[in-house]
Amino acid sequence: MHGTLEPKNRPAVQSAELTKGERTRQRLMDFAEEAVLRKGFAATSIDELVEATGITKSGFFYHFRDKDDLAMQLVARFVERDSELLDELAQRARTLSDDPLQSFLIFLRLFAEMMDDLPNVHPGCLVASVIYQDRAFNREVSAMASDAILLWRGRFHEWLSRIADRYPPKIETDLVALADHFSVVADGAIVTSRALKDKEVVGRQARLLHDYVKLLFDGR
Repeated sequence: MHGTLEPKNRPAVQSAELTKGERTRQRLMDFAEEAVLRKGFAATSIDELVEATGITKSGFFYHFRDKDDLAMQLVARFVERDSELLDELAQRARTLSDDPLQSFLIFLRLFAEMMDDLPNVHPGCLVASVIYQDRAFNREVSAMASDAILLWRGRFHEWLSRIADRYPPKIETDLVALADHFSVVADGAIVTSRALKDKEVVGRQARLLHDYVKLLFDGR
């Protein structure tokens, strides 16, 4: 979804805390993720990655068994970062309100504000890139991407179910489909944002989702 982003107030990991090998591995993954989002996995070569990071090809294979292993590590890192980011936003929202509906609405506003603060158009979602280009990846990588979608669905379905228990929706609603709607809105908005070169699209769409959820459960 948006794991390339970092919450505004999270302290950055200092390079001094990483070993030389860890820093090299991190640089390789950073260059690879940017390249995959920009032009696709198949068009991203090991040669360009080792040239960009200033290491030898044997150095690449020290860190990754092959290109598929790199893809697996990229997706795992992306999902982990995305989960941490969503956890942080959810925690901030629940600190401000213990009501499930109000905290979810706050969460959506925080997400919209985070998108507004991007200096440029959102770089894209790595999980979506894997799904679009599934033939370029092995089955394990594709399965990781599908699992990430289900993880996001489960996260929001649990929250929405608690909302519905307290605030029955004003119209008959499929809560699983509504849980998917966050990912649909976020990733669809990223595509539209990139197509129009308008970085404000994602924040605007998140606010529309906020308004829809408010009307659905609160009616005001």
